[in-house]
Amino acid sequence: MHTLVKGLIAGAAGTSALNIASYLDMLIRARGASSIPEQAAGRLADLADVDLGQGEQAGHRKEALGALLGYGTGAGAGVCYALLSSGRRLPWPAGVLALTALAMTGSNAPLALLGTTDPRQWSAADWISDAVPHLAYGVAAYAADRMLSS
Repeated sequence: MHTLVKGLIAGAAGTSALNIASYLDMLIRARGASSIPEQAAGRLADLADVDLGQGEQAGHRKEALGALLGYGTGAGAGVCYALLSSGRRLPWPAGVLALTALAMTGSNAPLALLGTTDPRQWSAADWISDAVPHLAYGVAAYAADRMLSS
């Protein structure tokens, strides 16, 4: 199977796991969804001089664009891992940690650069809330990558 396709599939599996972990956290802690992806989508649209509309229409578009950016980040992390590990089989701890780090960096670095969050200001609970879903991403993406490499 082509390396890019394998990376996209592994990234999709990881993104599904990340979303499931996030929704379980929302269910267990009765918390609302983060508005940061919407804020980032709005900032990107402003920077690109793209009109998302007004009022409720703009809000819906920001919400959709924020979610799509998350899927793109998951796919990108999977592809990066597939390209970097091509021809090698990393042991599970290293592979899972590499995928987790790629996903966390791929999501948090752009958000910080856009000014929608500042990880330096996060509490321990904030870090755990971010790390656990990304770890779920790493586990699922690694498992998919290994299964596709068999």
